[in-house]
Amino acid sequence: MDRDKIKKAVCQQIDQRKTELIETARTILRQPEFGFKETKTASLVKEKLHSLGCEVRDKLAVTGVEGTLRCKKSGPAVLVMGELDSVMGKGSPHADPDTGAAHLCGHHIQVAAMLGTAAGLVGGGAAGALSGTIKFLGVPAEEFIEIEYRLDLRRRKKVTFLGGKQELIKQGYFDDVDMAMMVHAFANAPEPAFYLGGAGNGFLAKFIEYRGRAAHAGAAPHEGVNALNAACLGILGVHAQRETFQDQDAIRVHPIITKGGDIVNVVPAEVRLETYVRGRTLEAIIDASRKVDRALRAGGDAVGAKTRITNVPGYLPIFQDENLTRIARVNGQALLGEKGSLEAGFMGGSFDIGDLSHLIPVLHPFVGGTRGSLHTTDFEVIDYEAAVILPAKLMAMCVVDLLADGAKEAKHVKKAFQPRLTKAKYLELMQGLMK
Repeated sequence: MDRDKIKKAVCQQIDQRKTELIETARTILRQPEFGFKETKTASLVKEKLHSLGCEVRDKLAVTGVEGTLRCKKSGPAVLVMGELDSVMGKGSPHADPDTGAAHLCGHHIQVAAMLGTAAGLVGGGAAGALSGTIKFLGVPAEEFIEIEYRLDLRRRKKVTFLGGKQELIKQGYFDDVDMAMMVHAFANAPEPAFYLGGAGNGFLAKFIEYRGRAAHAGAAPHEGVNALNAACLGILGVHAQRETFQDQDAIRVHPIITKGGDIVNVVPAEVRLETYVRGRTLEAIIDASRKVDRALRAGGDAVGAKTRITNVPGYLPIFQDENLTRIARVNGQALLGEKGSLEAGFMGGSFDIGDLSHLIPVLHPFVGGTRGSLHTTDFEVIDYEAAVILPAKLMAMCVVDLLADGAKEAKHVKKAFQPRLTKAKYLELMQGLMK
């Protein structure tokens, strides 16, 4: 078997579908949806995977969609992922006018790159020369937003966890997956690029309710208990904790008020907040979380309001597998040559692939072709070939390297990987963080 010939055939197939793949990304851009609500995007992914002849399953963790390509010989299972959901971005020209949803994190290019990987491997006939199983997954609910809505899903037993990959771990989806990969858009990176080997922070989410007592704000404010004052004092208390956070822990706490009262002439009796507590390590997150809880409760105590804090497990810090990164670096160099950047060392936001990275080897490179900062209305994809076509080729070539020669490389990656958590320990940890 000539591995280079397989890679060439796979990449040619991706190039032949370039227009279709870029249009798929733009279609998803035009129909942004929030997590666990991605019905249109899931339907599109299902249609595309089915048209490639993959075995298709849907409604995984509510809206997830999987396609499976079985190779001629048995071997490890490699998963290629793309995330279905969007964030909120009401000021974006691509925002949904009704919901405010907008693809300001580049998930539309992830899904198109995943589908491009599938198209290349299927069309290039790779399965006949490889050993193993290749899965393609449209993953729901990576963006950890609309916490109230997701808590309601949990109350109705639709989900246990509020992130898509978390819920899939709990449901046992990854029990038969040996390693996984996906790409993510990088911020302010207009040129073709692959950023490899970086890490990301973890976080714990909180939903806070302050309950006071309503009263006429003009005639009898003394008869009320102002829940908004409790919230403001709680937030100020959090600010007073910031000097206790150590720089190396990269702690970030950023609350928002999702309900500040009902009407202006009534003392606010119910106020709600959401916040994250982010950090570089789980230990640092837990320490900061205790301080934040103490400050938030003090706000309620100060005015006599009742405080209820619901802790919701967010995402664990991400660890990219060194062996998968090594393979990606070789293929990235082959694709970019001297025309783009191949760098490492990114540390920033939080991703639910971090949870998965504690259990199995993962690869999560960032890609170029963008302008503006992630999660802002300035973000946009300006080079779809760099953001969709090159990543599709990178992942397809990595899959070939992993599963060629009797899946020798994949078996090495699997054997060399040292999981930080077992599934049972992971679930125990997550349940503990809810307390």
